[in-house]
Amino acid sequence: MANARNQQSLSSLQESLKGVETFYVVDYQGLTAGQLSRLRKDIREKGGQLIVAKNTLIHLALQGGGQDFSDTLKGPSAIVLAHEDPAGVAKTLSDAAKGNDRGIPAMKGGLVEGRRVDVAVIERLASLGSKQSLQGEFVGVLSSHLSNFVGILEAYRDKLGAGSAEAQG
Repeated sequence: MANARNQQSLSSLQESLKGVETFYVVDYQGLTAGQLSRLRKDIREKGGQLIVAKNTLIHLALQGGGQDFSDTLKGPSAIVLAHEDPAGVAKTLSDAAKGNDRGIPAMKGGLVEGRRVDVAVIERLASLGSKQSLQGEFVGVLSSHLSNFVGILEAYRDKLGAGSAEAQG
């Protein structure tokens, strides 16, 4: 690990991991250069970043941040950082895996909002959809409840108004 190129790669990887609370470790072996390029682009669109590095470098970079993923780093590995939309990045990885007959990239594990998670949690996260779609659903639910609430208030106001008209008459 003493050569300058590895030192530079480790430094770059550590810098990329600074402040990242969500990432996924995936097996990318078997993807063609074109598929890998498309996957990188799709992940970037979701506010993420795919980094291919040697397992030793990934292990050292994560260890420097207090994380131990040595059990996950077997075979070819890439780390996928989710800066903005953890669910969207997970869904992108899941969709890419479903898009080929070998299920690649294959999830190995990850860290979601600072907590280590297994593959099952990442798959559930991927089924949620993107952050934007979840926010849209939330706004829709809120607006329907607010609309109902306004209707109740208007009915109550009308009832009070009718009661005061009878008292005056």
